[in-house]
Parts: sequence; structure tokens; C-alpha cells
Amino acid sequence: MRQTQFAYQDKASFAEALQSFQRNHAAGSGPRLFQIYSEVLDPAVIADVTGTIEEYFPETPYFGCSTSGNIIDCELSENITVVCTDFELPTTQFAIFQYDMAKLSVDEITAQIVEETRKNPWVKAVEMYFTIPEGSTTQFCDGLKDLRDDIQIFGGVTCSDDITSDDSCVFTRAFGFSETSIIIVFYGGEDFYVDSIKVTGWKPLGRKFHVTKSQGSLLQELDGIPAYEVYRKYLNIKNDENFFYNTLEFPLFYEHNDTTILRTPVSSNADGSINMTSDMDIGSVVRISYGDSRTIVESIRQDSQGIADFAPDVLHIFSCAARRTFWTNKEPTYEIQPFHDISASCGFFSHGEFLRTKGKLNQHNVTLVIAAMREGEKKEAVKRPETQDDNMLSRVPLVSRLATFISVTSLELENTNKQLELVNDKLKMAAIIDGLTGLYNRKEIQSQIEEALSRVDQEQFSLVMLDIDNFKQVNDTYGHQEGDMVIVALADILRNRRVGQKQNVSSGRWGGEEFMVLLRGTDADSAAYIADLMRESFANTTFKGIRPQTVSLGVTQARKDDTADSLCSRVDMALYKAKKGGKNRVEVE
Repeated sequence: MRQTQFAYQDKASFAEALQSFQRNHAAGSGPRLFQIYSEVLDPAVIADVTGTIEEYFPETPYFGCSTSGNIIDCELSENITVVCTDFELPTTQFAIFQYDMAKLSVDEITAQIVEETRKNPWVKAVEMYFTIPEGSTTQFCDGLKDLRDDIQIFGGVTCSDDITSDDSCVFTRAFGFSETSIIIVFYGGEDFYVDSIKVTGWKPLGRKFHVTKSQGSLLQELDGIPAYEVYRKYLNIKNDENFFYNTLEFPLFYEHNDTTILRTPVSSNADGSINMTSDMDIGSVVRISYGDSRTIVESIRQDSQGIADFAPDVLHIFSCAARRTFWTNKEPTYEIQPFHDISASCGFFSHGEFLRTKGKLNQHNVTLVIAAMREGEKKEAVKRPETQDDNMLSRVPLVSRLATFISVTSLELENTNKQLELVNDKLKMAAIIDGLTGLYNRKEIQSQIEEALSRVDQEQFSLVMLDIDNFKQVNDTYGHQEGDMVIVALADILRNRRVGQKQNVSSGRWGGEEFMVLLRGTDADSAAYIADLMRESFANTTFKGIRPQTVSLGVTQARKDDTADSLCSRVDMALYKAKKGGKNRVEVE
């Protein structure tokens, strides 16, 4: 794969450059392709570029897009840049498609893309160039889930030099100029290889927020308050026409589809909701994030080593325009310099980036996506990327130090809060749980009986009261430790739902060897049946060194005119009758 770049100044000089290229550079054994990157959106100017290509290369396909800056060999290039790629192997193939999103639905477009890959098994990569969509891209990403697992997907959202503008365009030889289309390019072949990565370098800042209300890509509430209020409270960003620009460096950071996603708000609304580029699911945990220079550079150093090992012929780079803004105190392509000596490269600053990770396609913001392509096996060892000069980063700006301080202290506070929550949970449990049996204590089971009585008009319930027969003899004969063992064995039976209902059962220790079981949604007959299961299960329990034990049980159903005292007195009377009747039996009152 060979690349030749042309900087478009005017039609005459471009025509002269193409003529010279035509005379001196014969096409390789494989196909030839022109790509155009343009910060100029004027259709007439773009027509001059494409018309000149058609004049000198009438059979050669081309495609192009508008950008927020062109990247050639990891440097910022001219306003309009043309790249010619000559594929050197006859087995390499590509195909260009253009779909008008104003005429076709998202489902129609994605279905056609999937079908085309099925008809063309040689496809190994799908490259996408979106014009700025009106709404969420989530449906589009989900629509490509049925593509073969081995197909890589990457690309970017086209834009203009004004990153706050919705203006963008794409164009191809076959379908022409469009402000509402998406270009899809297939690459592949028997001897074609591709790899792709993403780099963020942005770090979470401050506390976590939960998405509590959203509708698709409309983020309405975080932790129950309007989403915009988070940006106002923590960053003092106003809800005005500059909201998008002011939040560019502070995207939301969250995990989605098993990967880290950065999502930049598109705009804010009068009601405090925020428009996003993709759906935000209710329940998602998000944090505001910030760009950390050292993290970015170190991430790129590590990933560039992997790309160098892949030994690509060319790199296609999609870098968010927000990253260009971030590096304003340096060259805008400063961060991608480690890739410069690996291979030829081309790309652009985008409005959003796409990458398939773990079989799932996601749209990213404030992210660097790089696709590495190669024909044939590795030709030779690729030069390892040189280490960047750290002098430019040695003096960390005060804002970066403050952001790190806030991030660390917030994390410490979160950990402390988690520990407090665990302690509080343990204290709450200690207040309602019996220490020996692990069942509810008397106070808690009484409280649940009172709560059930308050709703007895809507739901019936019954009580079962149990008492271990002749328990004093167990303690006197075998000792209190063995007695506790018998009590715990009965508690284990009451905890085992097999002897009762699957749900709506509360069991508690009433005192000593007495227990109370609350059966919601259960009448007296059903409760008596459950009680007899308890009795039988306990009678069949064996104890080491102790003879089998029995239990007596009383059952009663709550009435509408009951109080807690009258209900508990009645079930106690039923238990008394079971004891007087010979023990190891169930009585209903």
C-alpha cells in the first residue's frame, strides 16, 4: 500500500500535480483510490477538486468529507488535502457505498450494510464517514451487531472548522455531494490485514452520578436533578448558546458495552435537560471527566508500540475536534507524533468517533481512533516510536494539579461513604436480627405484624407460634450449649422456604425457645398445613448425643377487627391448646 498526498491550492496547480503524478506513478497490481479531506464546505470548490480528479483519472473511485482539520503523516495539513492510495496486491479489494439518511431509515441502511457484507465475504473492515446526524446514533450502532465478529468497524462524524456548527458533508464519485449521507467503505481481501484502537486519556473527576431520567439521547436527570445543574454547580457553565463549547473539555465518563465511553453534550435545554449524541440508559453511572496531559501521552506511547508491532502500511486517524482544542498550547497533532515514524497516515479532526470493541459498535467523543492497515505479511521490522520530550509536560498546569487533587479526594470520600454504608447496614441488621438464630428479633417481628394488620383489608395473613417441647429438660440434661444447638436447628427449618411459601414469609425469635412466623397472603387452613410441615421437619431432625426433639404450634388468621395484642393473644392460646393436647401437634384458634 502506497500513499501520495496533494495539497489543493487552486484548480490549475492541482491539475498540474495530478498530471505529473500520472506520468511518473503507475498504478500497482491492486486498485487505486482517492480520498479528499476538506475544511471547505463550498460545493463549488469541492466540485473543482473532484472534477479535476475525474478529468485525469476517469476510472478511479474517490470519496471525501468535510473536516475540522486535516491530518497527513501526523501533521496538520492544508484546508483541502487529497490522498491517493495505491494497493499493491491484486487480492486487495474495496467497495464504496453512500446512503442518504434523509431518504432511508436507519434500519434500512444498517440492513443493507449487513447484507452487503454477507454477499462479500472478503470484507475485513468497514470504515464509516457520517454527516452530523440529527439525533442519536445508538440505533445505527445496534443495527450493525449482526456483522461477522471478525469485521473491524471504525470511522468518524464529519464536521467543519466551526465545531459548534451542524454543517458537514460527504461526497463520492458514484453518488455525488450530500449533507445528509453516510459513506461506507469496505476493505479486505485474502492478503489484507487490519487492526484498530482507541485512546482517551481523559480521567473521571469528582463524584459519581446516576442517570435517573432519560429518553433516548435526551439526558434529563442525574441523581434526580436536571442534568444541566451538574455542569452549573460543579463547573459554573451557563445554560446558553456557548454550552456545547464550554463542555467540550468536560465530557461524561461512563462504562457502556464493556468499554469506557466519553460522551460530550451537544446542547442544553431550558428545562435543564441535555441533548447527547447517543442514548443514555437509566441506571448508568457517569462522572464528569477532564483531560490529563500525562495520561494521554502515556496511553498513546503504549498503544503506538502495539501499532508498530503490527507493521502497518497506512494509518487512518479519526481524532475528535475537542482534542485539537485541548492541545491549543501545543501543536494540535502533538499527541499523535509517536505514530509519525510507523507508517504513512491520513485522517481528520471529527465531531465524533466510532469503533467496534468486543463485538459492539460504539460512538465516542473526545476520543482518538486509529485504524492500521497492511497488505501481506510484515515486510520488515518497523521502527519503534521515539519517546516524546517530557520537557513540555514537566510543569503540570495548576488546573491539572487541582483536578488530580479533587479526583483523589473524591475517590477517598466515596470509599469512606461505602465503608459507612456497610457499617450502617450492619448496625441496622443488628437492631432487627436475633444474634443466636439469625432470624428477626421480637421487636422486628412485632413491627411486621403491626404493618401487616394495617393492610389486612387488602391482604389476608396468618400467624404461626412455635414452642420447643420440654426444652428445659434439654438444658438441664445436656447443657445450654446443646440447647442453643436445638434452637438454631429449628431456626434453620423456619429459614428454609421448602416448609413454607416461596415468598412473603417472615420468621422471628419470640423469646427463649418460642418463635413466631408471619405468613402473608395465607388463610388459616394453608397456615395449618405449613405449620405441620414445620412440625414434621423438626421431629425428623437428628442431634448428636441428644434424642430427637418436638415442637408444638399454634395457628390463627388475622381478622379485620384485630389489634396486635388480640391477634398475638389468640395465636398464643392456640399454642397453649397444642401443649395441653399432648404436644408435637398443631392447633388452630
